[in-house]
Amino acid sequence: MLSIRPAIATTFALAVAFCILQLTGEAIAQCGSGDRQGCGETIGFLDRLPCHCDRKTLTGEWWGARSSLEEEGITFDATVTQFYQGVASGGLHQRFGYSGHGDYEMSFDFGKLFDAEGWSLGLGSEHRFGETVNEDTGSVVPVALLPNLPEPETDDLALTKVLFTHRSSDQFKIFFGKIDTLEFDQNGIADGKGRDRFFSTAFIYNPVATRTIPFSTLGAGLAVGEEEDPLFVFAVVNSEDTATTSGFDELFADGAAMFGELRLPTQFFGRSGHQMFGGSWSSRTFTSLNQSQRLEFPDLPIAEKEGSWALFWNANQFIWEDPCDAERGWGLFGRAGISDGNPNPVQWSLSFGIGGSSPISGRRDDSFGIGWYYTGISDEMGPVVSSLFNDGQGVELYYSIAVTKWFYVTPDLQVVEPNAVTAETAIVPGVRVRVDF
Repeated sequence: MLSIRPAIATTFALAVAFCILQLTGEAIAQCGSGDRQGCGETIGFLDRLPCHCDRKTLTGEWWGARSSLEEEGITFDATVTQFYQGVASGGLHQRFGYSGHGDYEMSFDFGKLFDAEGWSLGLGSEHRFGETVNEDTGSVVPVALLPNLPEPETDDLALTKVLFTHRSSDQFKIFFGKIDTLEFDQNGIADGKGRDRFFSTAFIYNPVATRTIPFSTLGAGLAVGEEEDPLFVFAVVNSEDTATTSGFDELFADGAAMFGELRLPTQFFGRSGHQMFGGSWSSRTFTSLNQSQRLEFPDLPIAEKEGSWALFWNANQFIWEDPCDAERGWGLFGRAGISDGNPNPVQWSLSFGIGGSSPISGRRDDSFGIGWYYTGISDEMGPVVSSLFNDGQGVELYYSIAVTKWFYVTPDLQVVEPNAVTAETAIVPGVRVRVDF
């Protein structure tokens, strides 16, 4: 078991102290502000930080070693995200808790390293720490997904991605290894793991797919389209989540799962967007209601059922886009999904909202989001499940403040109508702090 809480707390304190020292320095440099003024954007005070604080990571360029490694084909990224959330009223229990998550990623471009053109390797490891209030809300949808990963019961560091990729052209690649499937449910406004956008699971991926698509497992697949914006993805994976093990002993022992996604670019009203249509299927035999780290169902036995399927859709449409920066914009997003309803207890789900880059002048690195979701619990799971759970819904609002390019503070508020029949409407305020190393 790793003892990491003191280290994380110390890192956070050092990051805050470092930034305060820079802010109180005598010289205020205008790092890159001329280009932004050229775009007609107002330059705020935090945009005039000294170049030490304006860099993208806390540790900077490692005296030039970071850039040298990138030129050779090796990159490294590390992020620590911390949460302080609480059930202020309602739910099952009223309490606050501190939790967090560490992400560490490396990539190797074999074309640069060994002249193996088109081949690359991506490694991802992560760990969690602290205590969440996910179970205290009475909702099956965690109010913060990230501190549940890779497994809520352990603080150990887990290798959740070992992905070999071969890109034979600009429009086609194959991949195999240990796959982090959350990377495939892309949405330009609401996706990821909860590090920089919404906290809640409902706005990170489609909950109906939890039963059929494991979080981290062995598999292989193909992708058609651009590297960062694939048009089509198809993969066959092990049906069991093996985030904290190698996965080889469990490989296809309980069946296989597959998923496919078609993500079409759009240009409605002259603004960019996407429409994604997908489906998943698993041959696994299910005997429990439990869905581990991503949905808060209890480990309750159910009638044995072989196979499960889900269909899902998500979309994003930008209303405003920065003419000087293609990565900045804000707009609408939506998700919907249906499943077999047995053995999948989430029969249907729906979410939509608005979010993206901050519309506040001078806050170019800030972001915001407002979303609503609804989860429909299946009535085909038997009287026991029906007596414990109702449909649930929730609203989330967040605003992410870029104190520097590597230090983000995000206040968040959620109002949750829980699935548990014994729980009352929960008010869940919280704050997230992210440091990029």
